[in-house]
Amino acid sequence: MSGPRLVLATHNPGKVRELRALLGADPDLTAAGWTPEGLDAAVVDAGSMGCAAVPETGVTFTENSLLKARAVVDRTGLPAVADDSGLAVDVLGGAPGIFSARWAGVEASDSRNLDLLLEQLAEVGPDHRSAAFVCAASLVTPDGTETTRLGRLEGTLLEEPRGEGGFGYDPILRPEGYDRSCAELTMEEKNAISHRAAAFLALRHDVVEVLLGRGPAGGRR
Repeated sequence: MSGPRLVLATHNPGKVRELRALLGADPDLTAAGWTPEGLDAAVVDAGSMGCAAVPETGVTFTENSLLKARAVVDRTGLPAVADDSGLAVDVLGGAPGIFSARWAGVEASDSRNLDLLLEQLAEVGPDHRSAAFVCAASLVTPDGTETTRLGRLEGTLLEEPRGEGGFGYDPILRPEGYDRSCAELTMEEKNAISHRAAAFLALRHDVVEVLLGRGPAGGRR
């Protein structure tokens, strides 16, 4: 391994570990002799490459994920992966959507966002509280090739928060097929059904092709 081959447009080390773990389970990479140590060296975060955070000025999750990935490619000259996600409430026409993290204002906290959303839905009955966590994950390569995959976690919004785990709107979304909120699920349960995991899993083949040198701007072990 000669150094970084793919940059994840995040300053969150947890996201990088998730992507490495997902890639480590890919049979094509395993067959090609990739090791966990090789992935640690090849797949790095934007912060370690000196990339600043990118303003999310797009109007969709896809636009924001592409903006972030393009900026990292411009800065590093390497293929980049980025994601953007949020909560889409059907009765609100898909809001808060891309504004999920700042629904109660630019300086909003998770609790203030959650409280405001519950207040806005106070008169909405259980049959009209459908919602989904949505994630767009994008791969951009230096030759300009762009690929985006989407993941969704469908569910119903509760009338009050439940559970101490997770973050953001997890305490009020009950996934389809479950009797608990996302904040009441174990980390393993949540990761198995999460919108982010679904999006990255859908993108995995494209990323593997790049790492194996079979896709645009691919690298080698």
